[in-house]
Amino acid sequence: MIDIKLVRENPDLVKENIKKKFQDAKLHLVDEVIELDKKNREATLKGDTLRNNRNSLSSKIGVLIKNGEKEEAEKIKKQVQDINNELEENEKLEAKYSEEIKSRMMKIPNIMDPSVPIGKDDSENVEVQRFGEPKVPSYEVPHHADILARVGGLDKESAGRTSGVGFYYLLGNVARLHEAVLAYARDYMINNGFTYAIPPFMIRSDVVTGVMSFEEMDAMMYKIEGEDLFLIGTSEHSMIGKFKDQIIKKEELPIKMTSYSPCFRKEIGSHGLEERGLYRLHQFEKQEMIVICEPEESMDYYNKMWKLTVDFFRSMNVPVRQLECCSGDLADLKVKSCDVEAWSPRQQKYFEVGSCSTLGDAQARRLGIRTKGEKGNYFLHTLNNTVVATPRGLIAIVENNYNEDGSITVPEVLRPYMGGLEKIEPVK
Repeated sequence: MIDIKLVRENPDLVKENIKKKFQDAKLHLVDEVIELDKKNREATLKGDTLRNNRNSLSSKIGVLIKNGEKEEAEKIKKQVQDINNELEENEKLEAKYSEEIKSRMMKIPNIMDPSVPIGKDDSENVEVQRFGEPKVPSYEVPHHADILARVGGLDKESAGRTSGVGFYYLLGNVARLHEAVLAYARDYMINNGFTYAIPPFMIRSDVVTGVMSFEEMDAMMYKIEGEDLFLIGTSEHSMIGKFKDQIIKKEELPIKMTSYSPCFRKEIGSHGLEERGLYRLHQFEKQEMIVICEPEESMDYYNKMWKLTVDFFRSMNVPVRQLECCSGDLADLKVKSCDVEAWSPRQQKYFEVGSCSTLGDAQARRLGIRTKGEKGNYFLHTLNNTVVATPRGLIAIVENNYNEDGSITVPEVLRPYMGGLEKIEPVK
């Protein structure tokens, strides 16, 4: 959510930003906010005037009674009561205007960074750079579901019986490899100066609406029936929510945390679920990172964060690239975002394994995350980035370390978490 002062003082900038995101249907919100804001400020001024008049009249009542002027005192009491009645109606009007302003402000997209490329959708995202040479071996690389099944590591058929489409059983050394990736990610981030956390896996609606847009919430979140609780789609939500309504001391900044969690998503929309493999699912696990920092530091941390994901995958022999998200693919709360994509030797193309975003003060403004400066309190900036989401990340590791004999070479950095195992062999 942007500052209403920006809408009030520079509506053309806000409208131009909406146009660049190809959301012209939202342009009317700017004019409506300006009109409602004007009415709200008039109501606020009227309320202040009424309170001043009431206080002035109330101060006379005691004097009049003391002087024996009871009839005059009763007249003033009646005036005070009339003001109270008018004030009550005015306060209802203020609350109504404030709620209407908020509902519209929550839908107006954040102001993008000038460096964001303009494009209608993800087909117009821009490749920035590659890391590692994408290779296609001389032998066939089967579908990852077949690779994992041949080493006795995947059972989606049983998961279909217990839970339906979008779930899985990982077994044996593949399950162990999955956990090794997460354990390595945890230690990798700790070694890079981030504090490890395991957050709540359910959050309340006021946190959900504080960290994401309504459209994202409807498409992603599972609600717990009969309770004000949602299953998290990513631990970023509960990690940022941890600091809700807090004034953070300057000496505690920046806050750098990395968190493990299971993640639950509806996956409603054009992508749909993947019936056969492990790419798009209702349930997965993730190592995340978040940063809360001073506004002037956020872009520096943005660049540091996505590079951490690049180096993480490169350490496991996975070529990756950085893909800049264009304006039409940028979620409303985000200032700037990029994806880290891994090379698939089977498909001979890249696919997303991580996403890094800076949200400016949008989440902090919604959740009340501030620090105290010389001129008063102000909102901090929040950032998030995927270290690894798996089993999707597992696909990249398996394909890029697959051997002609059907075995999977365990990347050297993962072997300490696998009891020294160097290869996962096919089941005979």
